Amino acid sequence: MNTKEFLLRLKLQKGIGYVKMLQIASQLDTDEVNIENLEQMQLSFDLREKAINAYHNDDYKRTIERINAQCKVVSFFDDEYPEKLRQIYQPPLILFARGDVSLLQQKIITIVGARAATVYSQNVISELTPKLVKENYVIASGLAKGVDRMAHEASLANHGKTIAVVGNGLNHYYPIQNQNLQNEIIKSGLLLSEYLPDTPPRPFRFPERNRILAGLSQSVIITEAREQSGSLITANLALQENRDVYAVPGPITNDLSKGPNKLIEAGAIPIVDFNLRTERFDNSNTGILFSN
Repeated sequence: MNTKEFLLRLKLQKGIGYVKMLQIASQLDTDEVNIENLEQMQLSFDLREKAINAYHNDDYKRTIERINAQCKVVSFFDDEYPEKLRQIYQPPLILFARGDVSLLQQKIITIVGARAATVYSQNVISELTPKLVKENYVIASGLAKGVDRMAHEASLANHGKTIAVVGNGLNHYYPIQNQNLQNEIIKSGLLLSEYLPDTPPRPFRFPERNRILAGLSQSVIITEAREQSGSLITANLALQENRDVYAVPGPITNDLSKGPNKLIEAGAIPIVDFNLRTERFDNSNTGILFSN
């Protein structure tokens, strides 16, 4: 059995979450899996039995065929898997994708911010995006309301490429208002998730997907965000993975500027004009330290 199919079987197997799946995956051969390998793995008896059950369970065949018909499956061991993401703490072992998977191998910048973003974010993104597209950067975001939507739409409007990393399975639209945008991204960019296609959106899944947004990219740009927000979670994860964080300063009277301003206070790179020196996205080493 090839490794990708076995990883899918593990993901379908009850009683095997990410940590246990990682324990098994760390002992896999990158090409093929056989029962002799599984029986020799250094695992608890219970986990070894679950892995063997996943290997033998013929009921998974039809489910896997349906998944493969719905989307592209990329495993940690595949050449298509992005190297930057492979290097992060707790990388996703399986990715489900619709669209242009080759975008995962290109230069990627993540833009995130508040769901209740103002016209200030819209203006900043509208000015920044054409310059980034001209430099052949793929713009990633999380397909949420506000800044995420602005970033995706600006990329598409400027004939650029965009990646949407979602906190649910690819068969769901969330928020429902982004249904048309999600379909457009599938046609002109890439829709990406670590969750099985029928997995519904749940609040805890969005912080989980933030590590993918941070890990995929060379840099993260924050426009508007509150002090305690998912955007700052993404910024912190980016810092932990030695990515550069850029923040758009704003008035100290505005709650949505408190997040970026705090990041800048802690050492993030302020975006003070639209004459971006994009080579910094490739070569900068700012040594930012930040914690909530």
